[in-house]
Amino acid sequence: MAALRRLGAGAPGLLYADRHYDINTPESTADGALDWMGLAHALALPGCADTVADAFGPRPLLEAYQVVWLGVEPRAATDWERQQAARLGLHVTTSEALVADPAGAARAALDHLPPGPLALHIDVDVLDFIDAPLAENTDCRNTGPTLDQAVEAFQLAARDPRVRALSIGELNPTRCAGDPDALPHFAASIARILAGTIH
Repeated sequence: MAALRRLGAGAPGLLYADRHYDINTPESTADGALDWMGLAHALALPGCADTVADAFGPRPLLEAYQVVWLGVEPRAATDWERQQAARLGLHVTTSEALVADPAGAARAALDHLPPGPLALHIDVDVLDFIDAPLAENTDCRNTGPTLDQAVEAFQLAARDPRVRALSIGELNPTRCAGDPDALPHFAASIARILAGTIH
């Protein structure tokens, strides 16, 4: 996002597909997982670690209007995250809504993002773990979109001419030891998504 900001082509946007908000801080949870805190530091929320919040230039790296969350399971959020989401008026599409209408959810998310360059982020734990056993976090065992449903949403998003970047988080290949086809299927799915970025 810092690189997209340096393009000078208007405020960048982030379509963030994740089961979690990732807006915890070292003060809001005793869990030391930094990946649960990434967007809190990008948004420079109270209680952030200065070293992280300042790592990519002037803070905040992002304002709330520049991010749309896709696939969140509110019950998996901390009380702090729910409070911040309400305070900041975050635009959030739930996991249930994403499952019900993948393309519609992605289209609505894109409509809420600014006109500048766009990044897509897929946190693999947004997926139904039974369908795609790939995530470090195994709590989402039978909730969330299937991989094919997620691909439907992200293929639509990838066709947006603003798209400049794709990032993937939480992928842990050891989780699919009992399903040797899971990782090749995931790689093929990412290829399908990226095919839509050729404008």
